[in-house]
Amino acid sequence: MKKAVSERDPDTAGLKVGKFCEICLRLLQQVVIGSFTPFGKKIDNFADDCRKIITAQAPTIPESLRVVVPRALVFIYTMRSKRDIAHVGGDVDANAIDLATMVRTADWIICELIRIYHSLSLEEAQDLVDGISVRQLPDIWEINGKKRVLRPGLTAKQQTLFLLYHEPTSVVLAEDLCSWVEHGSIAVYRRDVLRPLHDVRLIEYDEENDAVHLSPPGRKRWRRRSSSNRSLEATARDLRDPGRNLGGNTEGLGWRSRGPRFLWLRGLDLNQRPLGYEPNELPGCSTPR
Repeated sequence: MKKAVSERDPDTAGLKVGKFCEICLRLLQQVVIGSFTPFGKKIDNFADDCRKIITAQAPTIPESLRVVVPRALVFIYTMRSKRDIAHVGGDVDANAIDLATMVRTADWIICELIRIYHSLSLEEAQDLVDGISVRQLPDIWEINGKKRVLRPGLTAKQQTLFLLYHEPTSVVLAEDLCSWVEHGSIAVYRRDVLRPLHDVRLIEYDEENDAVHLSPPGRKRWRRRSSSNRSLEATARDLRDPGRNLGGNTEGLGWRSRGPRFLWLRGLDLNQRPLGYEPNELPGCSTPR
């Protein structure tokens, strides 16, 4: 959920919020009522099921679990459903404030469950949650009307795609992009950055209005680059040409950019387990090649 929010992907974030709410609802049903909706069976009316928990006669269950948490779940589930995330035609388009509110409420729910089940203070529970989900530093910093890319090592073209990808409208004036990238010359920036990206259809550069649009291939390219789950095909391409995604800068990475290239591989494990065990190798016993 938090990863989707950091990438400003409301659709994926909404799906994660929905799953989070339904899992928490089943937990509360089991604790308060004694039975829960089986996994795989659709929850017909989320608000009604939460209302049953709130009105259940269970005086031994902490009030937070019976009343407060179910209402918090209804709040974020309703926001997710009414903000054009789960269904087409919501009242209002989802925005950064909505996503941040849902994430913080989900944080509080997790903290409350940890506090109750482990007899901790709310502060100690928050420390645990922060430890489980490490806070990610923003990749783009907005200050005084300007934006700065904080991810090091990106070229001007990559920064341009990155800025457009994280722009809600995906449309930015060329002058603003040049200023955000801190390029020395707007004319050179248009010639060496915008027009080449336009030629390969990663952006649409409207020279008449001096506006830059991120194209669907450009969005797909950057999302694939940003994803931690890279395809085997992309990995194979990088093995064949390690400098392809690094702008040719392979210094200090164990590669030689010309002539023979070297890659550390691991040999057969020296102390294998009997067949029938997975994995068949013990860690730290393989030989370098």
